Amino acid sequence: MKEKRTFYTEAAYVIGILGLALGTAFMERADFGVSMVVAPAYLLHLKISQFFPFYSFGMSEYMLQLVLLVALTVVMKKFKKSYLFSFVTAVFYGAALDAAIFCVALVPENGFGWRCMFYAVGMLLCAFGVACLFRTYIAPEAYELFVKEYAAKRALPVERVKTAYDCCSCAVGVVMSF
Repeated sequence: MKEKRTFYTEAAYVIGILGLALGTAFMERADFGVSMVVAPAYLLHLKISQFFPFYSFGMSEYMLQLVLLVALTVVMKKFKKSYLFSFVTAVFYGAALDAAIFCVALVPENGFGWRCMFYAVGMLLCAFGVACLFRTYIAPEAYELFVKEYAAKRALPVERVKTAYDCCSCAVGVVMSF
């Protein structure tokens, strides 16, 4: 008889966060652009770190997610404990992102082909990380939590709210880049 394997949700959470962090680090290293979801945090990091060199991309991520959680509280007109856990996830992701950026910077890169490979690897790792996070019950980052909570409150399809959120995030990134 074949033994059934179990994939634990806690493992999916850790693997998902680490996959996203490593994927984002590879995409950042490729210097072709980052995901529209993290673009505003990346642009904030680039600007603020000019004046405060200690301000990392990971710090920018969890600070922006804190602002998003405050906005979610205002929109929902109430605060839930799960919002705090979402911030803990954001801090965990931010620390993992900073560590991944440090490690990826150690990988030698020699030209355009390497950059293309870094970007492709980054995209695959990000997709894998998101897939793992969909297998967990643990509080997601503020980006996903905002979409989920807003869609539930307004009885809207999550896919539409996610698309609208991504478009808004992209627009914010474009405006910030000017």
